[in-house]
Amino acid sequence: MSNKQILQAMSGLMAGMFVAILAGTVVANALPRIITDLRGSQSSYTWVVTSELLAMTATVPLWGKLSDLYNKKLLLQISLAMFVVGSLLAGFSQGVGLLIFSRVVQGIGAGGLTALAQVVMAAVIPPRRLGRYAGIFGAVFAVGTVAGPLVGGLLVDTSWLGWRWCFFIGVPFALAAILILQRTLRLPTVRREVKIDYLGAFLIVAGVCALLIWTSLAGNEFDWASWQTAALTGTGVVLLVAAVFVEGRVPEPVIPLGIFRNRTVSLTTLASLLVGVAMFGGTVFLSQYFQISLGKSPTIAGLMSLPMILGLLVSSTVAGQIISATGKWKIHLIAGAVIMTGGLALLATIDADTGFGLLSVYMAVLGIGVGMLMQNLVLAAQNDVPAAELGAATSVLSFFRSMGGTIGTSVLGAILANRVTAEMAKSLGGSGAAASGGSGEGAVPDISTLPAPMREIVQHAYGVATAELFLVAAPFAALALIAVLFVKEKPLKTTSGMERLAEESKQGPSGSGADAGADASADAPAVPPAPVG
Repeated sequence: MSNKQILQAMSGLMAGMFVAILAGTVVANALPRIITDLRGSQSSYTWVVTSELLAMTATVPLWGKLSDLYNKKLLLQISLAMFVVGSLLAGFSQGVGLLIFSRVVQGIGAGGLTALAQVVMAAVIPPRRLGRYAGIFGAVFAVGTVAGPLVGGLLVDTSWLGWRWCFFIGVPFALAAILILQRTLRLPTVRREVKIDYLGAFLIVAGVCALLIWTSLAGNEFDWASWQTAALTGTGVVLLVAAVFVEGRVPEPVIPLGIFRNRTVSLTTLASLLVGVAMFGGTVFLSQYFQISLGKSPTIAGLMSLPMILGLLVSSTVAGQIISATGKWKIHLIAGAVIMTGGLALLATIDADTGFGLLSVYMAVLGIGVGMLMQNLVLAAQNDVPAAELGAATSVLSFFRSMGGTIGTSVLGAILANRVTAEMAKSLGGSGAAASGGSGEGAVPDISTLPAPMREIVQHAYGVATAELFLVAAPFAALALIAVLFVKEKPLKTTSGMERLAEESKQGPSGSGADAGADASADAPAVPPAPVG
Protein backbone atom coordinates (compact mmCIF):
# COMPACT_ATOMS: atom_id res chain seq x y z
CA MET A 1 0.00 0.00 0.00
CA SER A 2 1.20 3.52 -0.82
CA ASN A 3 1.51 6.19 1.87
CA LYS A 4 -1.77 7.73 0.67
CA GLN A 5 -3.59 4.38 0.89
CA ILE A 6 -2.10 3.71 4.34
CA LEU A 7 -3.25 7.11 5.62
CA GLN A 8 -6.74 6.54 4.21
CA ALA A 9 -7.00 3.13 5.91
CA MET A 10 -5.54 4.56 9.11
CA SER A 11 -8.36 7.10 9.31
CA GLY A 12 -10.74 4.16 9.74
CA LEU A 13 -8.43 2.43 12.22
CA MET A 14 -8.05 5.63 14.25
CA ALA A 15 -11.81 6.16 14.35
CA GLY A 16 -12.22 2.60 15.62
CA MET A 17 -9.50 2.99 18.25
CA PHE A 18 -10.98 6.28 19.43
CA VAL A 19 -14.36 4.59 19.82
CA ALA A 20 -12.86 1.72 21.84
CA ILE A 21 -11.04 4.04 24.22
CA LEU A 22 -13.98 6.43 24.54
CA ALA A 23 -16.24 3.54 25.59
CA GLY A 24 -14.21 3.01 28.74
CA THR A 25 -13.61 6.65 29.70
CA VAL A 26 -16.64 8.70 28.67
CA VAL A 27 -18.86 7.38 31.47
CA ALA A 28 -16.43 8.33 34.26
CA ASN A 29 -18.12 11.62 35.17
CA ALA A 30 -21.60 10.49 34.08
CA LEU A 31 -22.00 7.34 36.19
CA PRO A 32 -23.43 8.99 39.34
CA ARG A 33 -26.28 10.47 37.27
CA ILE A 34 -26.79 7.22 35.31
CA ILE A 35 -27.04 5.04 38.42
CA THR A 36 -29.38 7.54 40.10
CA ASP A 37 -31.72 7.66 37.07
CA LEU A 38 -31.80 3.86 36.77
CA ARG A 39 -32.24 3.43 40.55
CA GLY A 40 -29.10 1.32 40.85
CA SER A 41 -26.99 0.50 43.92
CA GLN A 42 -23.32 1.09 44.72
CA SER A 43 -22.67 -2.48 43.60
CA SER A 44 -24.33 -1.67 40.25
CA TYR A 45 -22.06 1.37 39.95
CA THR A 46 -19.01 -0.88 40.28
CA TRP A 47 -20.27 -3.45 37.81
CA VAL A 48 -21.09 -0.92 35.08
CA VAL A 49 -17.37 -0.01 35.09
CA THR A 50 -15.97 -3.48 35.71
CA SER A 51 -18.07 -5.42 33.18
CA GLU A 52 -16.76 -3.47 30.16
CA LEU A 53 -13.17 -3.66 31.36
CA LEU A 54 -13.42 -7.38 32.13
CA ALA A 55 -14.88 -8.21 28.71
CA MET A 56 -12.29 -6.10 26.88
CA THR A 57 -9.26 -7.43 28.77
CA ALA A 58 -10.33 -11.08 28.67
CA THR A 59 -11.13 -11.15 24.94
CA VAL A 60 -8.06 -9.30 23.59
CA PRO A 61 -5.99 -12.53 23.23
CA LEU A 62 -8.91 -14.26 21.48
CA TRP A 63 -9.24 -11.49 18.89
CA GLY A 64 -5.49 -11.53 18.38
CA LYS A 65 -5.49 -15.27 17.71
CA LEU A 66 -8.47 -15.03 15.36
CA SER A 67 -6.58 -12.37 13.38
CA ASP A 68 -3.83 -14.94 12.73
CA LEU A 69 -6.42 -17.38 11.36
CA TYR A 70 -9.10 -15.32 9.59
CA ASN A 71 -9.52 -12.14 7.54
CA LYS A 72 -8.36 -9.22 9.69
CA LYS A 73 -10.52 -6.65 7.91
CA LEU A 74 -13.72 -8.65 8.47
CA LEU A 75 -12.87 -9.22 12.14
CA LEU A 76 -12.24 -5.51 12.61
CA GLN A 77 -15.64 -4.69 11.09
CA ILE A 78 -17.35 -7.34 13.24
CA SER A 79 -15.82 -5.84 16.41
CA LEU A 80 -17.03 -2.38 15.35
CA ALA A 81 -20.52 -3.76 14.70
CA MET A 82 -20.56 -5.36 18.17
CA PHE A 83 -19.58 -2.04 19.65
CA VAL A 84 -22.46 -0.30 17.84
CA VAL A 85 -24.96 -2.89 19.15
CA GLY A 86 -23.62 -2.55 22.71
CA SER A 87 -23.73 1.25 22.54
CA LEU A 88 -27.34 1.34 21.32
CA LEU A 89 -28.42 -1.14 24.02
CA ALA A 90 -26.68 0.98 26.67
CA GLY A 91 -28.18 4.22 25.41
CA PHE A 92 -31.72 2.84 25.43
CA SER A 93 -31.35 0.96 28.74
CA GLN A 94 -34.25 1.31 31.17
CA GLY A 95 -32.65 -0.77 33.92
CA VAL A 96 -29.24 -1.53 35.37
CA GLY A 97 -29.30 -5.19 34.27
CA LEU A 98 -29.56 -4.33 30.57
CA LEU A 99 -26.94 -1.60 31.00
CA ILE A 100 -24.43 -4.06 32.48
CA PHE A 101 -25.13 -6.59 29.70
CA SER A 102 -24.68 -3.89 27.05
CA ARG A 103 -21.34 -2.92 28.62
CA VAL A 104 -20.17 -6.53 28.24
CA VAL A 105 -21.07 -6.42 24.52
CA GLN A 106 -19.27 -3.07 24.23
CA GLY A 107 -16.24 -4.54 25.98
CA ILE A 108 -16.02 -7.51 23.61
CA GLY A 109 -16.12 -5.13 20.64
CA ALA A 110 -13.58 -2.81 22.25
CA GLY A 111 -11.28 -5.79 22.88
CA GLY A 112 -11.34 -6.56 19.17
CA LEU A 113 -10.59 -2.95 18.24
CA THR A 114 -7.75 -2.73 20.75
CA ALA A 115 -6.04 -5.87 19.44
CA LEU A 116 -6.86 -5.70 15.73
CA ALA A 117 -6.00 -2.06 15.00
CA GLN A 118 -2.34 -2.64 15.85
CA VAL A 119 -2.33 -6.05 14.14
CA VAL A 120 -3.64 -4.54 10.90
CA MET A 121 -1.05 -1.76 11.08
CA ALA A 122 1.74 -4.31 11.40
CA ALA A 123 0.27 -6.31 8.51
CA VAL A 124 0.41 -3.44 6.00
CA ILE A 125 3.27 -1.26 7.29
CA PRO A 126 6.89 -2.41 7.60
CA PRO A 127 8.34 -1.93 11.12
CA ARG A 128 10.90 0.53 9.77
CA ARG A 129 8.03 2.83 8.64
CA LEU A 130 5.68 1.92 11.49
CA GLY A 131 7.08 4.48 13.94
CA ARG A 132 5.68 7.51 12.16
CA TYR A 133 2.18 5.99 12.12
CA ALA A 134 2.41 4.50 15.63
CA GLY A 135 2.92 8.00 17.01
CA ILE A 136 -0.47 9.04 15.62
CA PHE A 137 -2.11 6.08 17.33
CA GLY A 138 -0.43 7.04 20.59
CA ALA A 139 -1.95 10.49 20.22
CA VAL A 140 -5.42 9.03 19.59
CA PHE A 141 -5.01 6.85 22.68
CA ALA A 142 -4.06 9.88 24.78
CA VAL A 143 -6.93 12.04 23.55
CA GLY A 144 -9.50 9.28 24.03
CA THR A 145 -8.23 8.40 27.52
CA VAL A 146 -8.10 11.90 28.96
CA ALA A 147 -10.80 13.65 26.92
CA GLY A 148 -13.41 10.94 27.61
CA PRO A 149 -14.30 12.11 31.13
CA LEU A 150 -14.45 15.73 29.89
CA VAL A 151 -16.85 14.83 27.06
CA GLY A 152 -18.97 12.74 29.46
CA GLY A 153 -19.20 15.61 31.94
CA LEU A 154 -20.25 18.06 29.22
CA LEU A 155 -22.93 15.70 27.87
CA VAL A 156 -24.42 15.13 31.32
CA ASP A 157 -24.40 18.87 32.11
CA THR A 158 -26.15 19.69 28.79
CA SER A 159 -29.87 19.50 29.51
CA TRP A 160 -30.99 18.72 25.94
CA LEU A 161 -28.54 15.80 25.59
CA GLY A 162 -28.11 13.89 28.87
CA TRP A 163 -26.19 10.77 29.88
CA ARG A 164 -27.61 8.52 27.16
CA TRP A 165 -25.51 10.41 24.62
CA CYS A 166 -22.39 9.16 26.42
CA PHE A 167 -23.18 5.87 24.65
CA PHE A 168 -24.71 7.23 21.44
CA ILE A 169 -21.73 9.50 20.71
CA GLY A 170 -19.51 6.58 19.67
CA VAL A 171 -21.99 5.11 17.17
CA PRO A 172 -21.33 7.56 14.26
CA PHE A 173 -17.56 7.07 14.68
CA ALA A 174 -17.94 3.29 14.60
CA LEU A 175 -20.23 3.31 11.53
CA ALA A 176 -17.87 5.70 9.74
CA ALA A 177 -14.94 3.43 10.59
CA ILE A 178 -16.73 0.39 9.10
CA LEU A 179 -17.40 2.25 5.83
CA ILE A 180 -13.89 3.74 5.61
CA LEU A 181 -12.24 0.38 6.21
CA GLN A 182 -14.45 -1.26 3.57
CA ARG A 183 -13.34 1.31 0.98
CA THR A 184 -9.67 1.75 1.88
CA LEU A 185 -8.26 -1.34 3.59
CA ARG A 186 -7.09 -4.08 1.24
CA LEU A 187 -5.86 -7.23 2.94
CA PRO A 188 -5.59 -10.58 1.14
CA THR A 189 -7.29 -13.51 2.83
CA VAL A 190 -4.78 -16.25 3.61
CA ARG A 191 -6.80 -19.46 3.54
CA ARG A 192 -5.50 -22.35 5.61
CA GLU A 193 -6.94 -25.16 7.69
CA VAL A 194 -7.54 -23.97 11.25
CA LYS A 195 -8.52 -25.52 14.55
CA ILE A 196 -9.97 -23.27 17.24
CA ASP A 197 -8.85 -24.05 20.79
CA TYR A 198 -12.22 -23.63 22.49
CA LEU A 199 -11.14 -25.22 25.77
CA GLY A 200 -8.05 -23.05 26.05
CA ALA A 201 -10.10 -19.94 25.22
CA PHE A 202 -12.64 -20.77 27.92
CA LEU A 203 -9.95 -21.45 30.56
CA ILE A 204 -8.08 -18.21 29.77
CA VAL A 205 -11.21 -16.04 29.84
CA ALA A 206 -12.57 -17.68 33.00
CA GLY A 207 -9.24 -17.52 34.84
CA VAL A 208 -8.60 -13.90 33.92
CA CYS A 209 -12.16 -12.88 34.81
CA ALA A 210 -11.85 -14.50 38.26
CA LEU A 211 -8.67 -12.54 39.03
CA LEU A 212 -10.00 -9.28 37.60
CA ILE A 213 -13.27 -9.58 39.52
CA TRP A 214 -11.18 -10.09 42.67
CA THR A 215 -8.98 -7.02 42.10
CA SER A 216 -12.03 -4.93 41.13
CA LEU A 217 -14.16 -5.79 44.17
CA ALA A 218 -11.61 -6.48 46.93
CA GLY A 219 -11.42 -3.60 49.36
CA ASN A 220 -14.93 -2.40 48.38
CA GLU A 221 -17.39 -5.31 48.37
CA PHE A 222 -15.26 -7.49 50.69
CA ASP A 223 -11.94 -7.34 52.54
CA TRP A 224 -8.66 -8.20 50.83
CA ALA A 225 -8.15 -10.95 53.44
CA SER A 226 -11.44 -12.87 53.19
CA TRP A 227 -12.93 -16.13 51.99
CA GLN A 228 -14.06 -14.38 48.79
CA THR A 229 -10.44 -13.46 48.05
CA ALA A 230 -9.30 -17.04 48.65
CA ALA A 231 -12.07 -18.44 46.43
CA LEU A 232 -11.55 -16.05 43.51
CA THR A 233 -7.75 -16.14 43.50
CA GLY A 234 -7.66 -19.92 43.96
CA THR A 235 -10.13 -20.44 41.13
CA GLY A 236 -8.29 -18.02 38.86
CA VAL A 237 -4.89 -19.61 39.45
CA VAL A 238 -6.21 -23.17 38.93
CA LEU A 239 -7.96 -22.19 35.68
CA LEU A 240 -4.87 -20.39 34.32
CA VAL A 241 -2.58 -23.31 35.21
CA ALA A 242 -5.00 -25.60 33.35
CA ALA A 243 -4.95 -23.13 30.43
CA VAL A 244 -1.14 -23.30 30.26
CA PHE A 245 -1.35 -27.10 30.24
CA VAL A 246 -3.90 -27.06 27.39
CA GLU A 247 -2.14 -24.32 25.38
CA GLY A 248 1.08 -26.31 25.36
CA ARG A 249 -0.61 -29.33 23.76
CA VAL A 250 -2.98 -28.07 21.08
CA PRO A 251 -1.97 -27.35 17.46
CA GLU A 252 -3.56 -23.86 17.33
CA PRO A 253 -3.28 -22.33 20.84
CA VAL A 254 -4.97 -19.01 21.62
CA ILE A 255 -1.69 -17.75 23.12
CA PRO A 256 1.27 -19.64 21.58
CA LEU A 257 3.51 -20.26 24.59
CA GLY A 258 6.47 -20.47 22.22
CA ILE A 259 6.45 -16.69 21.71
CA PHE A 260 7.59 -16.26 25.31
CA ARG A 261 10.82 -18.06 24.42
CA ASN A 262 11.54 -14.92 22.43
CA ARG A 263 13.35 -12.60 24.87
CA THR A 264 12.02 -9.44 23.23
CA VAL A 265 8.39 -10.57 23.56
CA SER A 266 8.84 -11.67 27.19
CA LEU A 267 10.55 -8.44 28.26
CA THR A 268 8.18 -6.10 26.40
CA THR A 269 5.20 -8.04 27.83
CA LEU A 270 6.59 -7.60 31.36
CA ALA A 271 7.25 -3.91 30.69
CA SER A 272 3.69 -3.46 29.33
CA LEU A 273 2.22 -5.01 32.49
CA LEU A 274 4.30 -2.67 34.68
CA VAL A 275 3.44 0.37 32.54
CA GLY A 276 -0.24 -0.51 32.89
CA VAL A 277 0.03 -0.65 36.68
CA ALA A 278 1.99 2.61 36.90
CA MET A 279 0.19 4.69 34.28
CA PHE A 280 -3.46 3.65 34.60
CA GLY A 281 -3.23 3.06 38.34
CA GLY A 282 -1.78 6.48 38.98
CA THR A 283 -3.48 8.75 36.47
CA VAL A 284 -7.04 7.40 36.85
CA PHE A 285 -7.28 9.18 40.21
CA LEU A 286 -6.06 12.56 38.92
CA SER A 287 -9.61 13.64 38.00
CA GLN A 288 -10.76 12.88 41.55
CA TYR A 289 -7.80 14.87 42.92
CA PHE A 290 -8.73 17.87 40.76
CA GLN A 291 -12.36 17.78 41.85
CA ILE A 292 -11.96 17.01 45.57
CA SER A 293 -8.54 18.24 46.63
CA LEU A 294 -8.44 21.28 44.33
CA GLY A 295 -12.22 21.89 44.33
CA LYS A 296 -12.67 22.04 40.53
CA SER A 297 -15.79 21.15 38.52
CA PRO A 298 -15.87 17.97 36.37
CA THR A 299 -15.47 20.01 33.18
CA ILE A 300 -12.51 22.01 34.54
CA ALA A 301 -10.98 18.78 35.87
CA GLY A 302 -11.06 17.36 32.36
CA LEU A 303 -9.37 20.47 30.94
CA MET A 304 -6.65 20.32 33.61
CA SER A 305 -5.46 17.01 32.15
CA LEU A 306 -4.48 18.68 28.86
CA PRO A 307 -0.74 19.04 29.74
CA MET A 308 -0.47 15.27 30.00
CA ILE A 309 -2.30 14.80 26.67
CA LEU A 310 -0.04 17.30 24.93
CA GLY A 311 3.10 15.71 26.40
CA LEU A 312 2.03 12.27 25.19
CA LEU A 313 0.91 13.60 21.79
CA VAL A 314 4.19 15.42 21.09
CA SER A 315 6.53 12.72 22.39
CA SER A 316 4.80 9.78 20.64
CA THR A 317 4.67 11.65 17.31
CA VAL A 318 8.25 12.96 17.45
CA ALA A 319 9.68 9.64 18.66
CA GLY A 320 7.83 7.80 15.87
CA GLN A 321 9.28 10.12 13.22
CA ILE A 322 12.82 9.77 14.60
CA ILE A 323 12.54 5.97 14.76
CA SER A 324 11.35 5.82 11.14
CA ALA A 325 14.23 8.06 10.06
CA THR A 326 17.03 6.37 12.01
CA GLY A 327 15.81 2.81 12.60
CA LYS A 328 16.96 3.07 16.25
CA TRP A 329 14.26 2.38 18.83
CA LYS A 330 15.77 1.13 22.10
CA ILE A 331 17.03 4.54 23.22
CA HIS A 332 13.42 5.80 23.08
CA LEU A 333 12.22 2.93 25.30
CA ILE A 334 14.94 3.68 27.86
CA ALA A 335 14.37 7.44 27.78
CA GLY A 336 10.59 6.96 28.03
CA ALA A 337 10.91 4.69 31.07
CA VAL A 338 13.31 7.11 32.79
CA ILE A 339 11.08 10.14 32.10
CA MET A 340 7.92 8.26 33.13
CA THR A 341 9.53 7.24 36.43
CA GLY A 342 10.60 10.85 36.99
CA GLY A 343 7.11 12.15 36.24
CA LEU A 344 5.51 9.78 38.75
CA ALA A 345 8.13 10.75 41.35
CA LEU A 346 7.39 14.44 40.79
CA LEU A 347 3.64 13.85 41.12
CA ALA A 348 4.34 12.10 44.43
CA THR A 349 5.17 15.56 45.85
CA ILE A 350 1.77 17.16 45.20
CA ASP A 351 -0.75 18.21 47.84
CA ALA A 352 -3.91 20.31 48.15
CA ASP A 353 -1.85 23.53 47.77
CA THR A 354 0.12 22.61 44.62
CA GLY A 355 -0.23 25.29 41.94
CA PHE A 356 -1.57 24.40 38.51
CA GLY A 357 1.62 25.63 36.80
CA LEU A 358 3.83 23.19 38.70
CA LEU A 359 1.22 20.44 38.36
CA SER A 360 1.14 21.00 34.58
CA VAL A 361 4.91 20.50 34.34
CA TYR A 362 4.72 17.26 36.33
CA MET A 363 1.86 15.92 34.17
CA ALA A 364 3.63 16.91 30.95
CA VAL A 365 6.75 15.02 32.07
CA LEU A 366 4.66 11.91 32.75
CA GLY A 367 2.91 12.23 29.37
CA ILE A 368 6.21 12.56 27.52
CA GLY A 369 7.54 9.39 29.15
CA VAL A 370 4.41 7.36 28.44
CA GLY A 371 4.33 8.56 24.83
CA MET A 372 7.90 7.42 24.18
CA LEU A 373 7.47 4.06 25.91
CA MET A 374 4.01 2.55 25.46
CA GLN A 375 3.58 2.32 21.68
CA ASN A 376 7.23 1.50 20.98
CA LEU A 377 7.03 -1.60 23.20
CA VAL A 378 4.52 -2.98 20.68
CA LEU A 379 6.80 -1.98 17.78
CA ALA A 380 9.76 -3.84 19.30
CA ALA A 381 7.72 -7.02 19.79
CA GLN A 382 6.10 -6.91 16.34
CA ASN A 383 9.52 -6.52 14.73
CA ASP A 384 10.84 -9.69 16.37
CA VAL A 385 8.17 -12.33 15.70
CA PRO A 386 7.18 -14.25 12.57
CA ALA A 387 4.36 -12.64 10.59
CA ALA A 388 2.08 -15.59 11.38
CA GLU A 389 2.26 -14.67 15.09
CA LEU A 390 1.85 -10.89 14.79
CA GLY A 391 -1.71 -11.04 16.10
CA ALA A 392 -0.84 -13.19 19.09
CA ALA A 393 2.21 -11.10 20.06
CA THR A 394 0.36 -7.79 19.71
CA SER A 395 -2.69 -8.95 21.65
CA VAL A 396 -0.51 -10.41 24.44
CA LEU A 397 1.07 -6.99 25.02
CA SER A 398 -2.32 -5.23 24.95
CA PHE A 399 -3.78 -7.88 27.24
CA PHE A 400 -1.08 -7.54 29.90
CA ARG A 401 -1.15 -3.74 29.72
CA SER A 402 -4.92 -3.77 30.30
CA MET A 403 -4.57 -6.31 33.09
CA GLY A 404 -1.87 -4.19 34.71
CA GLY A 405 -4.15 -1.17 34.51
CA THR A 406 -7.04 -3.06 36.10
CA ILE A 407 -4.91 -4.43 38.91
CA GLY A 408 -3.20 -1.09 39.48
CA THR A 409 -6.49 0.81 39.59
CA SER A 410 -8.03 -1.64 42.07
CA VAL A 411 -5.04 -1.90 44.41
CA LEU A 412 -4.19 1.81 44.35
CA GLY A 413 -7.87 2.64 44.85
CA ALA A 414 -7.84 0.59 48.06
CA ILE A 415 -4.66 2.38 49.16
CA LEU A 416 -6.32 5.74 48.45
CA ALA A 417 -9.41 4.86 50.50
CA ASN A 418 -7.37 3.64 53.46
CA ARG A 419 -5.01 6.64 53.41
CA VAL A 420 -7.95 9.09 53.24
CA THR A 421 -9.48 7.33 56.24
CA ALA A 422 -6.19 7.55 58.15
CA GLU A 423 -5.70 11.24 57.36
CA MET A 424 -9.29 12.06 58.33
CA ALA A 425 -8.89 10.16 61.59
CA LYS A 426 -5.64 12.02 62.29
CA SER A 427 -7.40 15.38 61.85
CA LEU A 428 -10.77 14.56 63.43
CA GLY A 429 -9.89 11.82 65.91
CA GLY A 430 -12.18 8.79 66.11
CA SER A 431 -14.90 10.49 64.08
CA GLY A 432 -12.62 10.68 61.04
CA ALA A 433 -13.08 7.06 60.10
CA ALA A 434 -16.85 7.34 60.31
CA ALA A 435 -16.82 10.54 58.26
CA SER A 436 -14.94 8.85 55.43
CA GLY A 437 -16.80 5.59 55.46
CA GLY A 438 -14.41 3.60 57.63
CA SER A 439 -12.87 1.26 55.11
CA GLY A 440 -13.34 3.47 52.12
CA GLU A 441 -16.84 2.23 51.35
CA GLY A 442 -18.55 5.56 52.01
CA ALA A 443 -19.65 8.01 49.35
CA VAL A 444 -17.11 10.36 47.81
CA PRO A 445 -17.66 13.74 49.52
CA ASP A 446 -19.24 16.68 47.72
CA ILE A 447 -16.81 19.50 48.52
CA SER A 448 -19.31 22.26 47.71
CA THR A 449 -21.65 21.18 50.52
CA LEU A 450 -19.03 20.99 53.30
CA PRO A 451 -18.36 23.76 55.83
CA ALA A 452 -15.00 25.52 55.34
CA PRO A 453 -13.03 23.76 58.16
CA MET A 454 -14.22 20.31 57.10
CA ARG A 455 -13.55 21.13 53.44
CA GLU A 456 -9.90 21.90 54.22
CA ILE A 457 -9.49 18.61 56.10
CA VAL A 458 -11.01 16.59 53.24
CA GLN A 459 -8.96 18.41 50.59
CA HIS A 460 -5.76 17.84 52.57
CA ALA A 461 -6.59 14.12 53.05
CA TYR A 462 -7.19 13.53 49.33
CA GLY A 463 -4.09 15.54 48.38
CA VAL A 464 -1.85 13.45 50.64
CA ALA A 465 -3.49 10.17 49.56
CA THR A 466 -3.17 10.96 45.82
CA ALA A 467 0.52 11.81 46.22
CA GLU A 468 1.04 8.46 47.92
CA LEU A 469 -0.50 6.68 44.93
CA PHE A 470 2.14 8.14 42.62
CA LEU A 471 4.84 7.25 45.13
CA VAL A 472 3.63 3.63 45.04
CA ALA A 473 3.36 3.67 41.21
CA ALA A 474 6.89 5.03 40.61
CA PRO A 475 8.74 1.77 41.48
CA PHE A 476 6.66 -0.11 38.89
CA ALA A 477 7.86 2.34 36.24
CA ALA A 478 11.43 1.81 37.48
CA LEU A 479 10.98 -1.96 37.08
CA ALA A 480 9.74 -1.34 33.52
CA LEU A 481 13.01 0.57 32.91
CA ILE A 482 15.01 -2.45 34.10
CA ALA A 483 13.01 -4.70 31.75
CA VAL A 484 13.63 -2.56 28.65
CA LEU A 485 17.34 -2.28 29.45
CA PHE A 486 17.62 -6.02 28.76
CA VAL A 487 15.73 -5.86 25.43
CA LYS A 488 18.15 -6.50 22.56
CA GLU A 489 17.89 -3.90 19.80
CA LYS A 490 17.44 -5.50 16.38
CA PRO A 491 17.21 -3.72 13.01
CA LEU A 492 13.66 -2.84 12.02
CA LYS A 493 12.36 -4.95 9.15
CA THR A 494 11.57 -3.15 5.91
CA THR A 495 8.78 -5.47 4.72
CA SER A 496 5.17 -5.49 5.92
CA GLY A 497 3.56 -8.33 7.81
CA MET A 498 1.68 -9.57 4.71
CA GLU A 499 4.91 -9.61 2.68
CA ARG A 500 6.71 -11.45 5.47
CA LEU A 501 3.85 -13.95 5.74
CA ALA A 502 4.08 -14.70 2.02
CA GLU A 503 7.84 -15.17 2.30
CA GLU A 504 7.54 -17.39 5.40
CA SER A 505 4.92 -19.57 3.68
CA LYS A 506 7.40 -20.19 0.84
CA GLN A 507 10.09 -21.20 3.33
CA GLY A 508 7.80 -23.81 4.90
CA PRO A 509 7.47 -24.95 8.53
CA SER A 510 11.14 -24.40 9.32
CA GLY A 511 10.64 -20.68 9.45
CA SER A 512 7.46 -20.63 11.47
CA GLY A 513 8.69 -20.91 15.05
CA ALA A 514 8.97 -17.89 17.29
CA ASP A 515 12.67 -18.30 17.83
CA ALA A 516 13.34 -19.17 14.24
CA GLY A 517 11.56 -16.08 13.00
CA ALA A 518 13.27 -13.85 15.52
CA ASP A 519 16.74 -15.24 14.99
CA ALA A 520 16.46 -15.25 11.22
CA SER A 521 15.80 -11.53 11.28
CA ALA A 522 18.40 -10.63 13.85
CA ASP A 523 21.14 -10.07 11.33
CA ALA A 524 18.97 -8.70 8.55
CA PRO A 525 20.13 -5.33 7.23
CA ALA A 526 18.11 -2.30 8.30
CA VAL A 527 17.93 -1.08 4.68
CA PRO A 528 17.67 -3.49 1.72
CA PRO A 529 20.04 -3.24 -1.25
CA ALA A 530 17.22 -1.90 -3.43
CA PRO A 531 14.50 0.60 -2.39
CA VAL A 532 11.22 -0.91 -1.22
CA GLY A 533 7.89 0.66 -2.15
